[in-house]
Amino acid sequence: MPTAAKRPPVGVLTALAGLVLLGFVAMMLGLSYGGARLEGMAAPERALALVVSRSLDLDEAVARTPAWERRLWGLVFNERAEDLAEGVAWYAELATISLDARVDLHLAVLEAEAGQLERLRRTLGEWRRRGEPFAVWADLVSVAYLGAAPDDQPAASAALAAVRAGDWFTDRLALRWATRAGDTRLAAAVAAELDARGRRVLDRMRWLVGSQAALLVVGGVALALLAWRRPARLGPSVLPPPWRGRDGISVLVRGGALAALLIAGVSLLAHGPAEGPWTRVALGTAVSLAPVPLVALARRRLLVPAGVGFRAGLGLAPVSGRSRALVPVTLALLAAGALGEVGLGLVARGLGVAAHWSEWFDPELAWGTTPILAAALADVVILTPVLEEIVFRGLLFATLRRRLPLAAAAPASAAVFALAHGYGLLGFLAVFWSGLLWAVAYEKTGSLLPSIAAHAVDNLGASLSVVLALRG
Repeated sequence: MPTAAKRPPVGVLTALAGLVLLGFVAMMLGLSYGGARLEGMAAPERALALVVSRSLDLDEAVARTPAWERRLWGLVFNERAEDLAEGVAWYAELATISLDARVDLHLAVLEAEAGQLERLRRTLGEWRRRGEPFAVWADLVSVAYLGAAPDDQPAASAALAAVRAGDWFTDRLALRWATRAGDTRLAAAVAAELDARGRRVLDRMRWLVGSQAALLVVGGVALALLAWRRPARLGPSVLPPPWRGRDGISVLVRGGALAALLIAGVSLLAHGPAEGPWTRVALGTAVSLAPVPLVALARRRLLVPAGVGFRAGLGLAPVSGRSRALVPVTLALLAAGALGEVGLGLVARGLGVAAHWSEWFDPELAWGTTPILAAALADVVILTPVLEEIVFRGLLFATLRRRLPLAAAAPASAAVFALAHGYGLLGFLAVFWSGLLWAVAYEKTGSLLPSIAAHAVDNLGASLSVVLALRG
């Protein structure tokens, strides 16, 4: 009686690679979700001051717009009270690890502006026992927010001039102090600076949101047309793929372990007290390039044995005469992604859930030199979309399709994609939604080009939002 053929055992190399990959994933999850989010971050004091200051500068400017525009901004961004509450929470977190005295000053101003006056009184009492500069700052804050009478006004004016740094925190402190002390000239000058800075941020955000709205409208039209007419296939790739699922998993595990070792090695070499902007850019680029050995291994072990070329096997070249369809499909993906993120944002605001600022902040985008900025953008807009789409959609999703239907393979690959980014709950869901859309697009079009293009535009939009809000 014939017996069923036994599956070959998992190779020793694949098993070892799996252990390496599991260890790396556990380490990254621990760093992302279990440890302090600000550890190892470059200049967290400067970064958070910039993030919170610009958010509240924008709030000040929005408050001076017509009522209809304020209502529109309320749909897109937080209200001032929400930004103040987030600022207090973020600064309280930073104060536990930072020795910078200005962190305490910024936190006190935020508490005062948020109306947390009892907590502020306790803080100022502690400051007076700590000596300079806290005792002088306590006097300034007491006059500005607690109704204390100004004493020795020339000395206080000099102390205020010394503490001002051209940011929202010290400008609000100066404006409140000048109003209480009757210094109309100083109050007018500070109000003008606040107004100019806020209008500059508001004008940039108007341009950004207007561009995104226009893209959403055009993409919505494309999405409606594609829903009405079944989109033509753009590429020759067919799912399930021509390789065995077992072979695909083996390649993903081995290549993933190699990528993990490369990332860990580069991180150890680059980490240190002398770490600078070019080092961080080089590290980011190295991390983006880490999947290259995995892609090469997939070409050798999966595509070549199946007699399929690299570009054809992953749909990286459009079918003749179909290249025009790439634009509407990409626009439709962008619109669907934006609609999902808007819905997710509204639900998150209703539940009081917000992304931590460190998840999206990038010092190279915020204050890097022009060459640094260009290198960072090239990484996130070119390298990252191409390689991530090849790995997560072209290889992982395709391999899962050997055993799973679309309805299971797409969410599974999207979940791995989202976990790999190491974001919190809100960021995880946003990335998961994008990964889900891009997997379905690959299935329906036979090409990775739409997802690569949508991924690149998404990354560019996120980067531009940081650049426009925080630079200059």
